[in-house]
Amino acid sequence: MSRECPNLFAIALSLHYLCGTMNHRILIVDDEPDILEFVGYNLKKQGYEVETAVNGREAVDRTLAWHPHLILLDAMMPIMDGFEACRLIRTTKGIEDTLVVFLTARNDENSQVRGFDAGADDYIAKPIQLKALESRIRAVLRRHDYKEVSDESIMVDPERHIVTRGGEEIVLPRKEFNLLALLHSQPGRLFTREQIYDTVWGADIVVGDRTIDVHVRNLRKKIGDRHIITIKGVGYKYED
Repeated sequence: MSRECPNLFAIALSLHYLCGTMNHRILIVDDEPDILEFVGYNLKKQGYEVETAVNGREAVDRTLAWHPHLILLDAMMPIMDGFEACRLIRTTKGIEDTLVVFLTARNDENSQVRGFDAGADDYIAKPIQLKALESRIRAVLRRHDYKEVSDESIMVDPERHIVTRGGEEIVLPRKEFNLLALLHSQPGRLFTREQIYDTVWGADIVVGDRTIDVHVRNLRKKIGDRHIITIKGVGYKYED
């Protein structure tokens, strides 16, 4: 039976996702009408329910009223920008768990860090091909749906140096444990590669450029792929 459960779970998750696509609500927030029209039209063709807003203040109001599953959020807008809107959503009871994905022309590292610090689940730079955008949206929604049906939560006890997955203890080498403990300490926060090096290895220790990547790959084999999210060119973050 135990061997069959993972397969049954995967099938159930696939059915849950495929059947739920029609019910996923997406709010697109941008002050450019062409973006709203083009992206909205194509997402509706994929079976999503779509509404739009033209600034951050309106985005918060629409989220409170409509409760979308996911918000595609521009960064620079009048009245209230996307960063402030994201922070407000994350601190407003009833909508704080809404998925937020930045879709913006601001692609510098500081803007990405600012977006993730505000609570974003993903950060996508314009321009992006439509199929790639749809793929990123599906990936974020899959993580969300997986969390809803999975009970294999990760618990980290820094004092006792213990990690458990679904109640079962996982043995980790010291560096892997310290890396996981750092990311796990603030779920959703983006840690840059420099911050990880300084905290886990120490500012005075010289290590190879791929050291973090190797440790992350090993952790994913032990705790599952979905928890540690790569932010390409910037760093990593942890999600429950």
